[in-house]
Amino acid sequence: MSGPSEIEWTDVTWNPVAGCTLASAGCTNCYAMRMAARLQAMGHKKYRGTTRKSGGRYVWTGRVNIDESSLFAPLEWRKGKRIFVNSMADLFHADVPSKFIRKVWDVMAECPQHHFQVLTKRPERMASMFEQGDLAKLDHVWIGTSVESSEVTERINHLTSIQGMTRFISFEPLIGAIGDVDLSGVHWAIVGGESGPRSRPMEEGWVEEIHSICRRDDVAFFFKQWGGRNKKASGRELHGQTYDEYPIELVP
Repeated sequence: MSGPSEIEWTDVTWNPVAGCTLASAGCTNCYAMRMAARLQAMGHKKYRGTTRKSGGRYVWTGRVNIDESSLFAPLEWRKGKRIFVNSMADLFHADVPSKFIRKVWDVMAECPQHHFQVLTKRPERMASMFEQGDLAKLDHVWIGTSVESSEVTERINHLTSIQGMTRFISFEPLIGAIGDVDLSGVHWAIVGGESGPRSRPMEEGWVEEIHSICRRDDVAFFFKQWGGRNKKASGRELHGQTYDEYPIELVP
């Protein structure tokens, strides 16, 4: 599961880790659980044991698999790309060894032609590793955290405590109002509704609130989707236009 992506804000995904556990309410209908279950059923070794069936759906078992064979994939991509790191897992999950995280960082350091997008629901561990000097601050690595509602806005503080990096928030799946948060230490905001058969609705007012805060705090705003059972039908326009802003543009 490393290669071209249909995710609107990235070019390719890179998954040296597979498997996870639920961190908060935003994880309930995680697309990665469904995809991992399919890949496990197809016999992909990386996803072996990562999911199980429960109550008519597939859920994480808590097993996290490290895939050394995927570690050097970005070195083979010569043309600059936006690379989503671990779309199928969380690099800063407690069961991912710090030594392996440092290996991932070393590979990214060798690929300055790319912009890596590292998204975690566990920014406290990421902040701790930076504080301890385990991870280098790289200009071409963007670090982010997921914030799906006001219940987890403390993640923003962990993220913005890491200085000298491009920082972003993924407000996706947005399942509740965020409130009047301070985004002045953030460079990029992605907003999107939940999609799929069990998707929870996103209210327009929640999106408007984040958009207003981004304009106030000078944050690049990317509106990914309204979501729903058919995300293509609901589209991704806000105010009659698409918002595809980035904190840094890749030079072709």
